[in-house]
Amino acid sequence: MDNESKNILVVDDDREIVRAIALTLEGEGYTVFKAYDGMEALDLVSTKNVHLIIIDVMMPRLDGLSAIMRIREGRNLPIIVLSAKGENSDKILGLSMGADDYVTKPFNPMELAARVKSQLRRYTSLGDINSRGENVIINGRLRFNLDEHVLYADDEPIKLTATETKIVELLMRNPGRIFPAEEIYSKIWNESAYSTENTVMVHIRRIREKIEINPSEPEYLKVVWGIGYKFEKH
Repeated sequence: MDNESKNILVVDDDREIVRAIALTLEGEGYTVFKAYDGMEALDLVSTKNVHLIIIDVMMPRLDGLSAIMRIREGRNLPIIVLSAKGENSDKILGLSMGADDYVTKPFNPMELAARVKSQLRRYTSLGDINSRGENVIINGRLRFNLDEHVLYADDEPIKLTATETKIVELLMRNPGRIFPAEEIYSKIWNESAYSTENTVMVHIRRIREKIEINPSEPEYLKVVWGIGYKFEKH
């Protein structure tokens, strides 16, 4: 799918930032919808065919993190959080609530465009989630269907984001192997890893909460302190 057929929703209460992002993305061939608070964002997501969202954290009426949680209840599409410089808590909260990536203000417009392209490519590469097939990885009570790109726990489908799905597939294809956070980041995000531990850790924690019976004592997705993460064989 080319850029012309992709619709990007940009959400920020700073109209100049929205305008600047829109100019950059429209120059790349995307269609841009604009919103200036979380409620406007929810309205547009429900009425327009949105393929990706770029959203600020601090906004009136409904903040960005609350909007992300509401959007995630019904839609699985890439979300990039805009956060103020140095606000690490915003980044971690955004990721834990369902965002796929974050960009720190002030940002390089071309870097943002590259991240948009990367996220859209990752979601598109998951293919048609409704396709059927028997190409599966089974590990205990978990089953990952490689044709559907869907994880099942006790035969119930688990709602994962595209990023979470990629991480699960990587680890389940290599049971018992320990992956450093830097390697997971470079394989999933397709870019060099710098200070990536928090980003990977938040995604791992989110996956654990969805698949483990007791996330505080995981059976499957385990941390090997000082080394990385692995999927335990069952």
